[in-house]
Amino acid sequence: MKEARRPLVATAALALTLNTLVLAGPAYASTGVGTGTGAGTEQSAGSSDKSIYAAARIQYSGSVTKDGSTGNVTSSDVNWTPPPCWYAPYLGAKDFKKKMSEQIESAKNTPGMGGTAGTAIGEMQHHFEDEYGWTDTPGYKDYNVDKDGEGMFWAAVENPDEPDILKRSSCNDLPFWVENGDTPPARYAEALSPEILAALAYQRMQLPDTKVSLAPEATTKVNLPTWAWLDKAVFNGVQATAAIDVPGFDIQATTTAKPVALKLEPGTADAETFPASGECDFNADGSIGQPYVKGDAGKTPPCGIRYLHSSGDGVFKLRATITWKISWTGTGNTGDDLPDGTFGTTQDITVQEIQAVVR
Repeated sequence: MKEARRPLVATAALALTLNTLVLAGPAYASTGVGTGTGAGTEQSAGSSDKSIYAAARIQYSGSVTKDGSTGNVTSSDVNWTPPPCWYAPYLGAKDFKKKMSEQIESAKNTPGMGGTAGTAIGEMQHHFEDEYGWTDTPGYKDYNVDKDGEGMFWAAVENPDEPDILKRSSCNDLPFWVENGDTPPARYAEALSPEILAALAYQRMQLPDTKVSLAPEATTKVNLPTWAWLDKAVFNGVQATAAIDVPGFDIQATTTAKPVALKLEPGTADAETFPASGECDFNADGSIGQPYVKGDAGKTPPCGIRYLHSSGDGVFKLRATITWKISWTGTGNTGDDLPDGTFGTTQDITVQEIQAVVR
């Protein structure tokens, strides 16, 4: 039996029940459930029983954090954020039936689960057992057990690094079936895709430190030009890959960051930068600036700083920030829709007065 639309009275209750029975336990990224820990460079959606492919694990490789934390890239677009949640392959039909029927029966026997919540639980049971559905959301007969091995139920996964609980829990549709080799229905825009994997790889990307070479190196004099440069080797592009591989669904995305600009900030307003913007251009060989050589003392550096007063008993915090152009390639896709990223480091600079010699 299929209804034309979901009964409005149960819509909110279904979402609440879904969060209670499904999202809070078996489909949570990073922490996992049961024996699934999501440790190392993996994030889990479901349990870790690999013999039945009960989990869709996002495998990370390349220049990524190894402890599961977010990387050090700061998006140049303040409005861009990684996906707060997504849908991922969860369980085969028989395992899904076992999991959901146990949870539904447990919920039905929980004191206080009456009224609207009780109605929602009943509707959920009919949805998976008796083909109870609504527009664009077909129901299932006996949890699709007659199709076991031919596909998987997909369920919502929360991004544990999303601080907004409302955004994190916004993927609140009921688990849905996807045949092996098929893509999820278009209405599930948050279903795992190369685009989403690319964004998650971006979130985990670890860029190298930006320590510029200086001459003089750490101690300079007032009004003496300080040369700054970065060798080509510092600017090799870095890559981060995110991938999942379960029966009938194997996708990956590689996010690549290439440096495009270096900005110097002296750490004090009483300084001049070369060029005046503080943004140093790349050379043809991929390096920035020019190494100081003997005899350059009276020249203006192509990339550098001149401090106009001493740092006294302290130091100035020279900040060097690289802007990285970030793009991605993935299974059947290529994109430039990820925002540029920045990452900067600081170096201590001591600036001394030039001592006059009185004869």
